[in-house]
Amino acid sequence: MNRLEAFKSIAAQAGRGELTFPTNVDATLKLQKALNDSDCHVDAAGRLVQAEPLLAARAVAIANSVAYNRSGSEITNVRSAIQRVGFRTLNALAAAVIVRQLDSKITHPALRAMANQLWQHSAHVAALSQVIARRVTHIDPDTALFAGIVHEVGGFYMLSRAHEFPGLLDGDPDEWMEFGEVEIGRGVLQKLGVPAPVMEAIEAMWAGMRALPPETLGDTLLLANDLAPLASPLHERPGATSRQAAATIDFVTGDGTLAGILQESSDEVRTLTAALM
Repeated sequence: MNRLEAFKSIAAQAGRGELTFPTNVDATLKLQKALNDSDCHVDAAGRLVQAEPLLAARAVAIANSVAYNRSGSEITNVRSAIQRVGFRTLNALAAAVIVRQLDSKITHPALRAMANQLWQHSAHVAALSQVIARRVTHIDPDTALFAGIVHEVGGFYMLSRAHEFPGLLDGDPDEWMEFGEVEIGRGVLQKLGVPAPVMEAIEAMWAGMRALPPETLGDTLLLANDLAPLASPLHERPGATSRQAAATIDFVTGDGTLAGILQESSDEVRTLTAALM
């Protein structure tokens, strides 16, 4: 099977919802569903989160990040962390755990390195999205954080399957854009139950559509992607903003300039990124 046939085959499976996930992903999906239940209270959520050590650690780390810890009072337990960050942020953190679980079986050194770089990129995009949403576009920052976490989930899925198809991620970027990023990415996002507004924002990002100053969740995500200090190791869309060009992006917004806001928010971005990592 050549590379294009492999892409089409995996894309067809994704379109039918026939995705191969590690067993621990299924367990975390069930946990995420329970957390989304409107009858789930803080105590019940705490017990669920404590059963997943990685999620528990990230919840406490996020709660102590500059973005969420305005008082400077350190939190040391899961229940207090949930009370501080809220269920929507907790849902985003559960998505982060799922994304990382997708690459849990990658053993090939080159693919492992790509997965690690892709997660570092995703963490930066998520943190920048949260700050840009709150300070610039004035949309829900928790939704922006969630969108940043999952925007490359199709890439993680492809990396988890790449060992089955040697050379799958080499070659023509157009094949990746059409089948890997879009078709497979859409299938994985649907399987994970990503809400329609977030799906639409990620698809707008794939298309490269952005307004400056940014206005929508899609604009927010694309700007954060361009500003991320570490690029995705996967193929980028034609005409994507280079790292050098992204460094010069600036505009006037209600709270000042983009450059000024990013400078003021640098500790928030740094600690959010570190907590996700």
